[in-house]
Amino acid sequence: MKVYEGKDIRNLVVVGHSHSGKTSLVSAMLYTGGSTPKLGRVDDGSTVTDYDEEAIARQMTVNTSIASLEWRNTKVNLLDTPGFTLFAHEGKIAMCAAEAAAVVVDGVSGVEVVTEKVWQYAEEIDLPRVIVVSRMDRDRANYETTLESLRNAFGRQVVPVQIPIGSEKSLKGVVDLVTMKAYTYEMGGNGKGKEGPIPGDIEGVCKEAHEKLVEIIAEGKDELMEEFFNTGTIPEEHLIPALHEAIRDDKIFPVIFASGLGNIGTDHLLDFIVDYCPTAAEHRAVHAAPDATSNGHSAERKIADSEPASAYVFKTANDPFAGRISYFKVFSGVVKNDATLQNFTRSGQEKLSHLSIPQGKNLVPVPELHAGDIGAVAKLKDTLTGDTLGDKTNPIQYPAVNLPEPAITFAIEPKSRNDEDKLSNGLHKLMEEDPMVRFFRDEQTKEFLIAGTGQQHIEVIVSKLKKRYHTEVILKAPKVPYRETIRGKADVQGRHKKQSGGHGQYGDCKIKMEPLERGKNFEFVNDIFGGAIPRNYIPAVEKGIVEAAARGYLAGYPVVDFRVILYDGSYHDVDSNELSFKTAGRIAFKKAMEQAKPTLLEPIMHVEITVPDEFAGGIMGDLNSRRGRIQGMDNKAGKTVVKAEVPMSEMLTYGADLTSMTQGRGSFHMEMSHYDYVPGVQQEKIIAQYKAERGELVEVEE
Repeated sequence: MKVYEGKDIRNLVVVGHSHSGKTSLVSAMLYTGGSTPKLGRVDDGSTVTDYDEEAIARQMTVNTSIASLEWRNTKVNLLDTPGFTLFAHEGKIAMCAAEAAAVVVDGVSGVEVVTEKVWQYAEEIDLPRVIVVSRMDRDRANYETTLESLRNAFGRQVVPVQIPIGSEKSLKGVVDLVTMKAYTYEMGGNGKGKEGPIPGDIEGVCKEAHEKLVEIIAEGKDELMEEFFNTGTIPEEHLIPALHEAIRDDKIFPVIFASGLGNIGTDHLLDFIVDYCPTAAEHRAVHAAPDATSNGHSAERKIADSEPASAYVFKTANDPFAGRISYFKVFSGVVKNDATLQNFTRSGQEKLSHLSIPQGKNLVPVPELHAGDIGAVAKLKDTLTGDTLGDKTNPIQYPAVNLPEPAITFAIEPKSRNDEDKLSNGLHKLMEEDPMVRFFRDEQTKEFLIAGTGQQHIEVIVSKLKKRYHTEVILKAPKVPYRETIRGKADVQGRHKKQSGGHGQYGDCKIKMEPLERGKNFEFVNDIFGGAIPRNYIPAVEKGIVEAAARGYLAGYPVVDFRVILYDGSYHDVDSNELSFKTAGRIAFKKAMEQAKPTLLEPIMHVEITVPDEFAGGIMGDLNSRRGRIQGMDNKAGKTVVKAEVPMSEMLTYGADLTSMTQGRGSFHMEMSHYDYVPGVQQEKIIAQYKAERGELVEVEE
């Protein structure tokens, strides 16, 4: 493939709900464009973009994949993204490398959950959208019903620029409403349409739709409106650039029709992308991250070869043979093979050996890449997703994509010692590929935790761990990091005396214990006067108390937010030592806890839930059943944002529950707020469970 300049490049991110036909459509475009020798199919794993073993096994896209083709002296880069709701973040990340989004909609199902979600992502960054109604050859596929669904969801800017000829099994082709020409196809053929007259049964519908399209394109443009009123139409030479401009400026969301499996309409879709989608060179200037501009970095960079070289890494993959592969978009300048660029995010230098363009899992070597193009390079030392590379003398750092926090967390355990040795390395490589995966250790419970967007997301990660890195793990619900505290005061003596022949052990301390404000943790006050306890033994008393507090009293959770005042004691000239006073401190702590009204604390999460308005009542009722406290509500464009404080123990399965309650249309964000007292009934259950698990140990300690 030859090297193209930005004006001859189209970058299209293909997004939409799962099973809407995205990958089949991409496969058909690659075949029609001559990039592949045969039409790949999802069901037999032969598509170019679904090459990942998980994608083939599950027959669904789980990672963004990139492939390109040449059409009418133009390079078309296609970014095929997942459509399952738990992997929708991949589409959001890929959008930063595109100038337009092809929103693929199933001709039967119409607008679905992820269709709305990716539309919102595109809206956030003003990304032009083209709606492709796919799978029009399915039973019950209906042009009018789908169009109504699209207009209800996305407004009057949704305008058909094609009308299908036939439907379901009798789908034959499409009518272009700009040129008013019909194109018919052979089902499962080479994707090249045959031009002919518009069928008589839809001629009137096409004429009416053409007039509406022309009127909408001319709206707001005086010279076009005047031409329209004078002649009743607008000639193609004026209509085509006007439609291109209207799509680029988000004034029109055109609707076109195709079938990936039947390879119907794909050549016309490619013509549409070349003629009407924004070129890479038309992309507005890219702004630097706000915190980077204050460091003397450039504020923005135009998508032009004449600018200093810069590139943004939007995807990372780990190949067992090629190693780490970085996928990037050249935002400015020309990047040449073997160039050395500065990583402005991590302050290191990288040599771009073996510059390539991605074709699914294959990398095709190229000598250089121009502004606006997408490329790949293997074996960069430190560069990861979200990093900016560029000319050292002209620094700029682009902002990383803003992603939501993971929605679900599992405790993860290696099955064997051999798995334990490989677990961390495998997970860190998978985290490089997917920014929504988190792996960390809970300091209190000592568990290793893995977090992701949902259960199936985590299951895919675990499956990849097993297949790629030969590491098997067990997933469990994570422990809730409860804590213990006191509500009352205590005044006790802790004495440790042991005589076994020779030197004995003797330590004696008197302490007062009282509660502290929430969040103060622990305070030790030395109030000893007159040498009742030698100064060198006082730290041992404190250490004994701290160690005992860490092991807990009621249910094995750390004791926090209390003050201990050491005010008296006694010692023995021969038998006293640090160990004796440490033991005395532990004894005193346990006695004090008996008197000081011990209780459990639980973590309370601040939760923000965004749902369509019709689900708001049910969501609030559910939060009340989870012991949640509603803090407020906001309305944003047909959606309700509910803010609440809810105990963590009630939120462990909330991701799956919310999906079920809202048909997958709700989302939530959760972060730690504070600790609060556990109600009596729940407290009894927690303590009973602890005693059941470690009953013998508890009896001995008591």
